[in-house]
Amino acid sequence: MNNQQIADIFGRIADLLGIRGDSYHRILAYRRASENIESWGQDLSTMLADGSLTTIPGIGETLADKIEEMLTTGKLGFYERLTDEIPESLIDVLRVDGVGPKKAKLFYDKLEICSIAELKAAAEGEQLRALAGMGAKSEAKILAGIAALERHGDRRTPLGEALPIAEGILATLAAVPGVTKTAIGGSLRRRRDDIGDIDLLVAADEAGEVMDTFGAWPDVEEVVQRGPTKMRVMLRGGIGVDLRVLPAERWGTLLSYFTGSQAHNIRLRELALQKGYHLNEHAFTPVDGGEEILCADEEAVYAQLGLPYIPAALREDRGEIEAAEGGMLPQLIKREDIISDLHMHTTWSDGKQTVLEMAQAAYERGYEYIVITDHSQSLGIANGLTPERVREQRAEIEAAQAEMGDKIRIFQGTEMEIKADGSLDFPDELLAELDFVIASLHVSLRQNRDQIMNRFLAAVHNPHVDMIAHPTGRLLPERPGADVDMEELFREAAAMGTILEINANPRRLDLRDSHIRRAREHRVVLAINCDAHAREHFDLLNYGVETAQRGWATPADIINSWPLAKFERYLQTKLRED
Repeated sequence: MNNQQIADIFGRIADLLGIRGDSYHRILAYRRASENIESWGQDLSTMLADGSLTTIPGIGETLADKIEEMLTTGKLGFYERLTDEIPESLIDVLRVDGVGPKKAKLFYDKLEICSIAELKAAAEGEQLRALAGMGAKSEAKILAGIAALERHGDRRTPLGEALPIAEGILATLAAVPGVTKTAIGGSLRRRRDDIGDIDLLVAADEAGEVMDTFGAWPDVEEVVQRGPTKMRVMLRGGIGVDLRVLPAERWGTLLSYFTGSQAHNIRLRELALQKGYHLNEHAFTPVDGGEEILCADEEAVYAQLGLPYIPAALREDRGEIEAAEGGMLPQLIKREDIISDLHMHTTWSDGKQTVLEMAQAAYERGYEYIVITDHSQSLGIANGLTPERVREQRAEIEAAQAEMGDKIRIFQGTEMEIKADGSLDFPDELLAELDFVIASLHVSLRQNRDQIMNRFLAAVHNPHVDMIAHPTGRLLPERPGADVDMEELFREAAAMGTILEINANPRRLDLRDSHIRRAREHRVVLAINCDAHAREHFDLLNYGVETAQRGWATPADIINSWPLAKFERYLQTKLRED
């Protein structure tokens, strides 16, 4: 089995354990293992051989043994026994909006329902309504959920699609009289690169008008559920949106609880119990009775637990609790720390603006230096530059520099293709003339891992290459990217001083958060770039910054937060100064 197959098995085990009713801790252990293995860059077979499986977050000896069993036998006895007990097809039933593990188990136990088709037939035959906890309305909601699934599917929504939708709805709700606070919650607030549903939170004393406004949002296809403080709708695009309304004095616990992650919240509740409190979205409540402790903001929640504030981007139970307890939380990179962009395109290749226009747009956003990096010749679809055109471009860059004066420094670079055969698109003598060289893959991304790595290593070991752009080449949601041995790439990039990019375009977000965390551990120098093809693309920067935050990145890690003189020294020495 490969990494993805093992991750899939662990994810399915988590679903089956949920249906069986196992403890949260056990279910979460498999869920975290699945997610971490899926995003892990190193081949598990290699890690088994060198005894390093337990270095993967969430993989202890028990799960390492199961990985070894799958790698050596191609199967997992525990999984086979579990599917003998619980039909594997029940996992598919969980795709229906409103059907959780408990209901799936109920339908199986009472009506032997094992598939969506059987669930639909039972609901249409009015068989569900007589079950415990069900009724005609619940049955109708399940039919509506099946219909929505048939119309829209259930793919996760990329961050770049979900965030503007959430912000648009919240802007409307914020204008409702009596609303004092609004926020995005869930995985969207944590800025995961894709999300299931959108969670919206509102502070108001009265929920009625807020919910009326929410239900009247133009893209609402159906109001799925409405209660006193909670409402769920389905948008026409197939995204579910949950709204919760509570008084402002309970805002801190509300926002913390519905931001998650589930694993992080469990850790917070355990800490609360150690201090004698129950913790939920409403308040801290003393275990032995007494008055609630309300928290008007999240800082108060963490203070009650004896912790400093933990930024939302870190709340994945990946060591942030321990870091907070030890006073070791990172000082995360912020938008205002970024003073340059090292990857952009102009009308010389496939960009929309001239060199001068891009420089002006960068200056307006507070940048102190930039690199013009148009595509190289073999990327014909992007009007890539020949060596002759690269040299001609120098004159326009110099003219733009003269126009801008000392407002901003403009460097000439290139985004050079690493060709399918591993050769680089430009000869060394041309690369030596440039201020900054990016190497990247756009073609033949389906090559096997050895071929991909040979291409990368040819670039990383070239003394003229300064940065690798969007290393996996993924495009969200449709293209997973190349099969890259990220651990080898990190080791070699650190050894050679090659910068790795965090591409801020929300269709890429490449490197992803888990890769950033590992790159930092290898002390790889990183850059957050917008890969701008038009002036407005500079506004995508926050996506890259927030992804970097999820990877625990600090300004010391991000080269385009460094002053110009320090940036230039690094290009000469390839040595970190921190």
